Amino acid sequence: MVKKIGLLLISIFVLSSVAMAAGKSETAKPRKAEIKIIWWGSQTRHEGTIKVIELYKKTHPNVDITYEFSSWADYWTKVTTMAAGGQLPDVMQQDYARIAEWVKRGLHVQLDEYVTKKIIDTTNIEPSLIDTGRIDGKLWAINLGSNSHSMILDADMFKKAGIPLPPKDWTWEDFEKIALQLREKLGIYGYGVHMWNDQIWKAIYISRGEWIYAPDNKSIGYKDDTPFIQYLEMMKRLVKAGAMTPRQEEISQYAGGTQPEQTPIIFGKAAMQHQWSNQLSAVDKASGGKRNFVLYPLPRVKGGKSANYIKASQYFSVSSQSKFPEEAARFIGFFTNDIDANKILMAERGVPISSKVREALLPLLPPVQKEVFSFVEYISKTGSPCPPPDAPRHGELINNLYQPEVVDKVLFDIIDPVTAAKILRERGNAILSKN
Repeated sequence: MVKKIGLLLISIFVLSSVAMAAGKSETAKPRKAEIKIIWWGSQTRHEGTIKVIELYKKTHPNVDITYEFSSWADYWTKVTTMAAGGQLPDVMQQDYARIAEWVKRGLHVQLDEYVTKKIIDTTNIEPSLIDTGRIDGKLWAINLGSNSHSMILDADMFKKAGIPLPPKDWTWEDFEKIALQLREKLGIYGYGVHMWNDQIWKAIYISRGEWIYAPDNKSIGYKDDTPFIQYLEMMKRLVKAGAMTPRQEEISQYAGGTQPEQTPIIFGKAAMQHQWSNQLSAVDKASGGKRNFVLYPLPRVKGGKSANYIKASQYFSVSSQSKFPEEAARFIGFFTNDIDANKILMAERGVPISSKVREALLPLLPPVQKEVFSFVEYISKTGSPCPPPDAPRHGELINNLYQPEVVDKVLFDIIDPVTAAKILRERGNAILSKN
């Protein structure tokens, strides 16, 4: 009997040992990370980013990556819904104008730890280019490329019209005069779409040495509405003269002016257009790649300074809802520093922040990208300082007030510019007071 009990105990011990060993083996097996990435942009960006993701997966077999992309117009609605449901992708493209609001809501992971560990290697990056992703000294986002506002000018259209290209320090008065001349000489829109964009509102006040928000972000920051009123009046004059695309046509035929590949300048129906400098490649590709486009600074107010500044074209941030934040950070480090990845991307998001990447790309750049690099270098020497990040609730102010209740109502002749400026100030202050 004692012998049987002893044999039973030995069997139990052996089975337990085998089970424990199996458990340890399963535990030791590396867990496969599953990360999702989301971004906005043009078709050119979508194609390049997908190729880089496929490259990353080949060299990182322990990572599964899914992705999603959309236009700018749909992006923020999409990610806001995801955030509310706790379903934010691990890596999300972020914008300078909105990052403060997302950080305030606790939706991003601080990245300093990953930089210290060189998971995101910043060895070949100027600190000032990294610091654009900091808020209160903490790093929340990685700059994907240096960028600036621009006016894209079709130099061949100017030549055909017999109009010389303007000086680099041109004013809004110069701009209006040229748009009218282009209309008169060529019968096209002197200016295409995107003039209503809130970036122009900002640029007008940057040129005056002011900012649209107060330092505490609780109110409109400038005292004089006159420059904004004059801007709205100029748009109305240009539309009336046939020198700028009417808003209703912009919405019905050109996706509201939000997609660079679907704009009048591409179809030869306009000779000037506001875009971010990195978007020139998408515009050039969509137009067939044989046009003579040049980048110009934005016009400035009379007697004012440059309305341009260098900023991050956009960022990558790691979501606080991510289950694999270190792997998400590792992908961002690869995206920023890998030479082969950046040969695919070809600076579509802006001039790369890594000096090694820039050096590797420069001999390979097509003329259109060399134009972007040259323009960004020019603005880095002549532009104004980068303004503060937009106030929290900026998105609410733009989407619910500035666009539908102010600019659109002026362009649809529902309200006059003076009334529009008053509405923007009063209702804008009401929104911002909640910050």
